[in-house]
Order: sequence, then C-alpha cells, then structure tokens
Amino acid sequence: MSVLNAARRRRSHAKVTASAPSRAELLPLIEAAGGVPDHGALRPWRIIEIRGEARLRVGAAFAEAVGPEHGHKLVGKPLRAELLLAVVAATKPSIKVPVWEQEATAAGVAHLLALLLDEAGWGVMWRSGPHTDADPVRVAHGLAPNERLLGWLYVGGVPEGAKDGTKLAIDPEEFLTAI
Repeated sequence: MSVLNAARRRRSHAKVTASAPSRAELLPLIEAAGGVPDHGALRPWRIIEIRGEARLRVGAAFAEAVGPEHGHKLVGKPLRAELLLAVVAATKPSIKVPVWEQEATAAGVAHLLALLLDEAGWGVMWRSGPHTDADPVRVAHGLAPNERLLGWLYVGGVPEGAKDGTKLAIDPEEFLTAI
C-alpha cells in the first residue's frame, strides 16, 4: 500500500478489542516512526509502553488530577485498550532548535506511529486532554522536568465488522496557499 493510500484510509478507532501488538511487534514500527523530520537529530521524544496494572495506576492519576467530583469518570479510561503508548516530548537544550519544533517532532512520531499501527492492522486512537500536564499524571509516567506528555495512543484489535468510518473530506485548495 502506498503512503498516500495508507493516509487516506487511516481512521481512529475509539473501541478496540483486547488484543494488542507485542513489544517485539512495536519495535520496528517505533524505529520507522523515528524517521520523522528532526532538526539537529535531537530525537526529542520517547514512547512509554503501558500495559496491565500500569493502566490502573494511570487511571488513578487521571482521577487525582481532576479531583473527586469528576475523577471517577476518568479512572477507567486507560482500560479502554490493552496497550497505551504515551507520547512524550523530551526536549533538549538547543540554540538552533526551539522547544516548539522539538515538540512538533514528537507529535510527528506519534502521528506516523499511529499510521504504521493502522497499516499493520491495529486499531488506534490518539487521546489527550488537559490532564496531560497535571502533576499526578506526570508522576505516574515518570516524566522529567524537560518532558511533556502529548497524549496516548490507545491500541488494540479492530473489532469484527468495524466500519472504516467517514473522515470529513477537505478541499485542499482551502489549505494550500501561495505567496
């Protein structure tokens, strides 16, 4: 399949089955995703693999982050998939490469990884929210001061009979400008 066709057919899967790729299956995909544009070759990103009981700890951190009034609504969210891949921008000091550009590289890795997982037959949904910057969530993920959590790829099997869904088409003329 061409990259163009893969990008056109990619869909987010909000619901996935309990199957998930193994670590061995993930490694070549992460290696390929690491080929995104990266000014200065800083590799300002990392991926955190979250499975099993670790998902419960992340859910507890979500609940703590939003407080008792609404926390109960978030505690089970990480259980929606057997595998969560936390995408972390791990910025490095650089005179040439500003923080925003390093975070863009990390986001590029996340997007390409989602596309590669989709192409490999896995259901993927990139989820985020205001709690990505909350202290309990940062602690649960073991983030360093120079790291920022961009969100999670929820990964699992595509349910039988799942529809590809419909993406809102864009008119590329509206987004391509010239000067």
